[in-house]
Amino acid sequence: MLFGRIGGDNYERKVKMEQTFETMRKCRTAPPTLYSECCIGSIDDYINENKEDNKFQKLLFKLIDERNLKDSDVYNKVNIDRRLFSKIRSDVDYHPKETVIKLGLSLELDENGMEELLSSASYALPKNNVFDLIIRFCLIEKIYDINKVNELLFDYECNLL
Repeated sequence: MLFGRIGGDNYERKVKMEQTFETMRKCRTAPPTLYSECCIGSIDDYINENKEDNKFQKLLFKLIDERNLKDSDVYNKVNIDRRLFSKIRSDVDYHPKETVIKLGLSLELDENGMEELLSSASYALPKNNVFDLIIRFCLIEKIYDINKVNELLFDYECNLL
């Protein structure tokens, strides 16, 4: 008994809470095949219904097409190797944050556009570190030249792109 002695009007609440905690304990320790039996819903169903496949790739190549750019124009502008760009195109799970930022700079995205591109790859530009703040500054000031961005990052002792 988890809550000891509780009398009167609180008895029903106590029983319900103990049942809830017991169910939670079973779910945490149950093997995967038993998980859906003891808990409402299935984690697999939830993941399958909510996972957004290839969102980054789709958005990136949509932005490139909208601007009537060639892939080589985009990756050469920010010193991304052709093989790396090919890997981005072919591997849906490959999208390092620094590379996503470089691609956003190459596409000359504004702050909101960069946030959308980063979000599609499960990243963000939080306002709690200098690297991300410098990237935000560059977007606001329309500084898209990778060398100038790297100069600012260097001046503030941040990792370069």
